[in-house]
Amino acid sequence: MSLPTYGHCEAAAGFEFDSGHHGDVDLAGTRSAMVVKWPGPIHEGNGSMQIIIDESASPAQRAALERIMRGDDTDEMATMWWVFSAMSPNKLETLYKPIDVVIDLESRKGSISVPGVFETRAQPLTNPVTGAEHRARINLPHGFEFRIGEVAKATTTTSGAIDLPKNKDTHTHLVEIHLSNKGVVDAA
Repeated sequence: MSLPTYGHCEAAAGFEFDSGHHGDVDLAGTRSAMVVKWPGPIHEGNGSMQIIIDESASPAQRAALERIMRGDDTDEMATMWWVFSAMSPNKLETLYKPIDVVIDLESRKGSISVPGVFETRAQPLTNPVTGAEHRARINLPHGFEFRIGEVAKATTTTSGAIDLPKNKDTHTHLVEIHLSNKGVVDAA
């Protein structure tokens, strides 16, 4: 599952792998995160990217997660990780830190915390008049990230090398992703 938060052309995201593998490396129970930022539209490139892998990952899991998040073994344009990496020539050193990810798709609430790098808190959209919660979804039948995402709002504060200063109550979506190196794998 993932919880990416998007400001202008910047994002912080956390990922928790419930299951999966890279080659023969089991990724179940691992966590990763990233911070990315571009000076203009993403497709114009020249972005900066920093990957964070939970410090509890084994050396083999660390290597696998870094390859996945850099799109190293991904077909061109097949995943958001490939796109983010291709549009970010300024790659900062990968960090190994504790990552706390909490995602509740149904309530549209979540949080990500990476000490010394960033913290995100997500909550449901609300009606500005009544205060009642709204439920909105993104449906991408041919998307390269996911098929259905729960829309929420989030605030991200950064304290690491990549500063995301405009991320108060911005768009976020909470999603369950099923990806391979060829893109989204549709659930059976």
